[in-house]
Amino acid sequence: MAEQKMLKFVSVTQAYPEKRGADERAGDFQEIYRGYALAKAEEQASRCSQCGVPFCSVHCPLGNNIPDWLKLTAEGRLEEAYEVSAATNSMPEICGRICPQDRLCEGNCVIEKDFNSVTIGSVEKFLTDNAWQQGWVKPLVPLADRSGQSVAIIGAGPAGLAAAEQLRLKGYNVHVYDRHDRAGGLLIYGIPGFKLEKDVVERRTRRLIEGGVVFHLGFAVGRDATLAELRDRHDAVLVATGVYKARDIKAPGSGLDGVVAALDYLTTANKVGLGDTVAAYDSGALNARGKHVVVIGGGDTAMDCVRTAIRQGATSVKCLYRRDRENMPGSQREVKNAEEEGVEFIWLAAPEAFHGTDRVEAVQAHRMRLGAPDASGRRSPEPEPGSSFTLPADMVVKALGFDAEDLPSLFGTGELGVTRWGTLRIDHKTQMTNLDGVFAAGDIVRGASLVVWAIRDGREAAAAMHRYLVAQAAKAPAAA
Repeated sequence: MAEQKMLKFVSVTQAYPEKRGADERAGDFQEIYRGYALAKAEEQASRCSQCGVPFCSVHCPLGNNIPDWLKLTAEGRLEEAYEVSAATNSMPEICGRICPQDRLCEGNCVIEKDFNSVTIGSVEKFLTDNAWQQGWVKPLVPLADRSGQSVAIIGAGPAGLAAAEQLRLKGYNVHVYDRHDRAGGLLIYGIPGFKLEKDVVERRTRRLIEGGVVFHLGFAVGRDATLAELRDRHDAVLVATGVYKARDIKAPGSGLDGVVAALDYLTTANKVGLGDTVAAYDSGALNARGKHVVVIGGGDTAMDCVRTAIRQGATSVKCLYRRDRENMPGSQREVKNAEEEGVEFIWLAAPEAFHGTDRVEAVQAHRMRLGAPDASGRRSPEPEPGSSFTLPADMVVKALGFDAEDLPSLFGTGELGVTRWGTLRIDHKTQMTNLDGVFAAGDIVRGASLVVWAIRDGREAAAAMHRYLVAQAAKAPAAA
């Protein structure tokens, strides 16, 4: 009788890849998890229960066929497992690294309660890293010739890159425009290397370039060309800019030097890690070395900031969050990693003022309590009377989330439709804006969200654009 390859969760315990010690990893920006060895990946995949209703897939924004590639991995059929994984995901090795699996696939694994979940993200990372090493990641080769039509993609983040891949596969001429000097968006400049080393992103963009996707970097729409001009150059346009406008704190002293935006701080750290010279880092303005750092916020961006400050050699790093640990939006794994590295979390606390003469010297905060639920069902934080306290601070990082920039003004296209939140308004059946042939995807539509949602949106937008372009091509002979 053949050996049972699956359902080993009753005999095999959950085991994540080895994590480097806190003292070692806090001294560099390399990824903190070591990779699985082949035998360990197969063993952990074999824990899958192959349940009838795979809640892991249901709760994956991409609908990845997780039980299928876990079974193939357990059977040692690694190339097939990779192909199944890549069929629904443009960047599985990136999602395996940065998705909050504890809130998505693994958090909904049916064996989680009694046996601990399958380590889905770690196996996913292993599969594609191994596929790159083995040469199984195929070059990007168009499956048809539609070179008579071209598309513009504004934004080289995860949504834009996912759309570029799918549209190039369809045979279109694809041009990606991005205002930064490197492709990748938040993948390259927002997420620190200890979660996502940059060569992992760069090999994805190299594959697109080698496959014929043209990147126009350092190109700002509205400065180097208006949206109207891009529409004239191309048969369709996808807006995938993300949301970059930092939310601010309305409190006395918030304009003091040393009170900085999270994205400015993270972008600087990543540029330095990539070998760039950044004046704000060299001057100390965006460098935490030797400072008492206070980060305000409880999402994944806040976790990236506190852990970056540790690695830059901050004297102390504290995180203020107005709700409790159970109600924070960020990954619990990231909180644990940060605590191991020396970050102090002050739950149920919010800033009320920033003190200093020429620059920030202290944060005045007050304790919070959770009151009645708001419209979303979450209990609203409210100040505890008479609970003020003060923390020393040479640097304060505001990690309160992001809103949409004013794209109609930025792009010189006042007629571009937006919602009351400033995100682009689209027809969700076609993913088209109110302008014919102009589509939108990712955070600029849904608001600040996860990379995995951006990848899904980019792939769906590419499919919608393909339908539109096929219809336009069919009309062309009649118009002629």
